[in-house]
Amino acid sequence: MSTVINGDERRLYWAFVDCGTIVRRELGHLAKQPSMIAWQLGFPIVSVLLYVYVFGSAMDVGEGQDYTTFVMPGMFAMTMAFGFMNTAVAVTVEKDRGVIDRFRSMPMARSAVVAGRGVADVLHAGVDLAVMALIALVIGWRSDGSLVETVYAFLLLLLLRFALIWIGVYLGLLVPNQEAAGNLFAVAFPFGMISSVFTPPSLMPDWLGAIAMWNPVSSTATAVRELFGLPSTAGDSWIEQHALLMSVVWPLVITAVFLPLAVRRYQALGK
Repeated sequence: MSTVINGDERRLYWAFVDCGTIVRRELGHLAKQPSMIAWQLGFPIVSVLLYVYVFGSAMDVGEGQDYTTFVMPGMFAMTMAFGFMNTAVAVTVEKDRGVIDRFRSMPMARSAVVAGRGVADVLHAGVDLAVMALIALVIGWRSDGSLVETVYAFLLLLLLRFALIWIGVYLGLLVPNQEAAGNLFAVAFPFGMISSVFTPPSLMPDWLGAIAMWNPVSSTATAVRELFGLPSTAGDSWIEQHALLMSVVWPLVITAVFLPLAVRRYQALGK
């Protein structure tokens, strides 16, 4: 029994080591691609300027609320939601270039490539979120929640990104080439936009509002608004009234479904 336990512990140890190697590799590649860094940091800036200063003057979210106060938490959630596209494209590129095949031929834990990608992307997401928060502070947005509530709100945002990473990994391994991966934007766009990010579902047509209410991005956006202590425009539906609960449940469900699918798809490559 002791030998079996030690063997399991050894495999677990090397799985963590291999995962750390993949994380360092991904972060190293990012540091060598200044254009990618500029895009990842520039997109949040352009988004804030566009939706707050260009569209914001024409938006009315009801109850006399300031649109900047309403939209910034939603934009935090949207940035986390759209991030899975970067994951899908990056995985597809590595698959097309044969990088994943080389990993598969090496004596390393099969889970390390997928897990390493997930950890690296969460770190990327943390940088994106920090940039967004800094921009929000510059334009006058503030959190009225306590320090604990504010930190919890940002953790919920990262939890959403963590869950969606596995959708990105799975789709990146599933699509045949980089061109097809680029077309996944057609999936990401409605996923982020048909939500409570920019306007309350109650102001939408009933059928569209119902879809927006049950969008995981909406649950996270509504939950972080509550934690930031901002006036809430949540409706009376069950899903909106339990946004804090669902902002945890949705990511756990997504992870439980797509993490095994991503690992299984990775293991099936080349068969």
